[in-house]
Amino acid sequence: MEDYGRFLALLVSALLVGFVSVIFSLVWVFHYREGLSWDGGPREFNWHPVLVITGFVFIQGIAIIVYRLPWTWNCSKLLMKFIHAGLNTIAMILAIVSMVAVFEYHNARNIPNMYSLHSWIGLTAVIFYSLQLFLGFAVFLLPFAPVPLRAALMPIHVYSGLTVFATVIATALMGITEKLIFSLKNPAYSASPPEATFVNCIGLLLVIFGALILWMASRSHWKRPPEENAKVLRPIGGTPEGTEAESTMTDGSNADKSDLRISSEAARKQNLKLDEAGQRSTM
Repeated sequence: MEDYGRFLALLVSALLVGFVSVIFSLVWVFHYREGLSWDGGPREFNWHPVLVITGFVFIQGIAIIVYRLPWTWNCSKLLMKFIHAGLNTIAMILAIVSMVAVFEYHNARNIPNMYSLHSWIGLTAVIFYSLQLFLGFAVFLLPFAPVPLRAALMPIHVYSGLTVFATVIATALMGITEKLIFSLKNPAYSASPPEATFVNCIGLLLVIFGALILWMASRSHWKRPPEENAKVLRPIGGTPEGTEAESTMTDGSNADKSDLRISSEAARKQNLKLDEAGQRSTM
């Protein structure tokens, strides 16, 4: 791997920042917000930020970069697909549970649902994430989709995944700000009480975590090498998939290199023939 030391430093930083974000969310709800419960009260609502940060942000971020981990490149591509899908499934379940907690809390307190921009974008992110997960299973994990279809949909799959992840980060920032504005009365949020400062730090950690994940996911030289993608699921009635996610972006350059090698080999053989002809003419 090129720049392995830099990748490792960024990976450790992302894991540390993400883990600290999860711990800080627990400190927030237990130290400032009465803890966790499932009773229709404020403690049930507290599950929402904890599960969103844990699942929809942290676990989803790890799922995005799991293919980039160099020590997994000797594993079969199929195994890495199952790990990627499994992490995203866990994140999806936690996100759904977090939404259930909010709706139950609102309904118990007769608070209107789906009136804020935070709720609109949050529900949109959950819906698109569900579609992303379903299409990922149907197209890339199950052995039915033909290779050309996978190759055509892979750039869309990658782009939409990164877009949903960035949207989730933005939605989380709106949500924690909204919660502080509604909850902090005396002193108010504008007075910067300790809770406000602490939760603002959580927001900064989420931004840093998102930036690290997106940077690692967007570096082409940290992709899983195509030659390591031999052990993959073969579509029924099709040919081996070979290089799928990462290799589709480099097929053109590989083809050019193959053509260059063929041309070079042909030129070498032609030179040998000319040399042999020259030798025979002087004998």
